[in-house]
Amino acid sequence: MAIAFSSLSEREILALAISMEEEDGRIYADMADKVRANFPSTASALMAMQQEESVHRQRLIELFRARFGEHIPQIQRSDVKGLLRQAPIWPMKTLTVAQIRRQIGVMELGSRHFYEVAAAKSEDAGVRKLLGDLAAAEAGHSEMALRLEQDQIASGERAAEDESQRRMFVLQVVQPGLAGLMDGSVSTLAPLFAAAFATHSSRDAFLVGLASSVGAGISMGFAEALSDDGEISGRGHPTIRGFVCGLMTMAGGLGHTLPFMISDFHAAFMFAVGVVAIELFIISWIRHHYMDTPFLSAAFQVIVGGVLVFVAGMLIGSS
Repeated sequence: MAIAFSSLSEREILALAISMEEEDGRIYADMADKVRANFPSTASALMAMQQEESVHRQRLIELFRARFGEHIPQIQRSDVKGLLRQAPIWPMKTLTVAQIRRQIGVMELGSRHFYEVAAAKSEDAGVRKLLGDLAAAEAGHSEMALRLEQDQIASGERAAEDESQRRMFVLQVVQPGLAGLMDGSVSTLAPLFAAAFATHSSRDAFLVGLASSVGAGISMGFAEALSDDGEISGRGHPTIRGFVCGLMTMAGGLGHTLPFMISDFHAAFMFAVGVVAIELFIISWIRHHYMDTPFLSAAFQVIVGGVLVFVAGMLIGSS
């Protein structure tokens, strides 16, 4: 059970501070390890912060030994009420520079407030001075993060890191999502409109479109997840890619299937055609925005494919 901070003795406060510095240093090291391959400048700054936390910890240990002896009780943040708990970094699959800056700010705020309150509570001049010094040092972490950002912008490293981050997002999210959206929006046109022209029944067309969309989503999701484990290609975790691809495939098919919930077949058909046009426009925009494909070229390629599949479904349904 967590205890109140006000009930901690000076010995326990120092032991808690040692534990917190160790945990914060480990978090900085974990963040540096996560981003070293893609953002080496950020990783170097994080390792500098980790070294600073190690120095803080050593100063606290020396003071603790001088005041209370060799044994340091193991007191964690989770043992004390009101302390901000830090989320572990190691389970995170991806970590962006923006997330790191926010995390540094949160850690600095929590640690600085702890040292300020602990210093005010202490009656020993030496302990109070050290805790006050550490509170000022924690305030410097946000300044270091700001300087890091300014230096990166000035040197062009920030632009390079942002571009690297954008490429990772395209590889891990946009590409599987776009593949799914294209497959769902285009491949399901043939069975949906074949059923529509064959039966002239909104309900029958809806059931065929629903089955096609769900089946295509499951199939594409498994195909994407099993095609590449992401270790060599850097395309991210296969489960996430498979989920994104499958979900977008299903969404692409359901977009022009849902209009057939309208009982009037002709109204449903015209609504569905309009949705198809919107879907093809969205696909063209994504290819233009993320893949640097000229918009007119992207639109032409997508529209030609969609029209061919639509005509195939219409001819099969009308035969």
